[in-house]
Amino acid sequence: MRFRIDLKIFVFLIIFYFTKQIEIYAMIMFFALIHELGHLLAGLLLGMKPEKIELMPFGVSISFKIKVEEYNKKIKKGNLLEIKKILVAIAGPLTNFIIILITNSLKIDIFKGLIIIYTNFLIMIFNLLPIYPLDGGRVLKGILHINFGIRKSELYTNIISKVMVAIITAISSIMILRVHNIAILLIDMYLWYLVIKEDTIFKKRMQLTKI
Repeated sequence: MRFRIDLKIFVFLIIFYFTKQIEIYAMIMFFALIHELGHLLAGLLLGMKPEKIELMPFGVSISFKIKVEEYNKKIKKGNLLEIKKILVAIAGPLTNFIIILITNSLKIDIFKGLIIIYTNFLIMIFNLLPIYPLDGGRVLKGILHINFGIRKSELYTNIISKVMVAIITAISSIMILRVHNIAILLIDMYLWYLVIKEDTIFKKRMQLTKI
């Protein structure tokens, strides 16, 4: 299993430090790690093996190794592999939801409890956005794959992801003017980075299939 650190995380650390929001960033990273452990647990329970762990600006990303036999099972047994991927993707936001329920039931300081609930709610909603490679985008791609096949699923997911980020950019632009929070701008930039990166991979894959 490989481990990688995205160097952009140090840029984010510096920005959040000088804007005096480092505590917020640390809490987001902590619960994002727990979120990713939910993915890991689900993957292991479904018989999948982790291949790469990557520390990213807004959390941790775990990639699982896909065996050739799994693709054969997908064909023979009704998209078993895609169903596994969907369940693994859902496990992350579900973990945050469970933390919200547990925190709400515990008798702890109201202010601390609200911070934990609010942080996990934001992580859950953020990851459920239908933008690939976020969890919502992975679920979307898996469902489209089962119904329309791999080529159309990648095309539709790519289009929906770009449209969603464009909408979020429009909304966040208004929010930045009102609350003057640089974190909103950083999240928006990060989403565009993810979408542009995946769009480049998608276009290269489409060119290869034409050869």
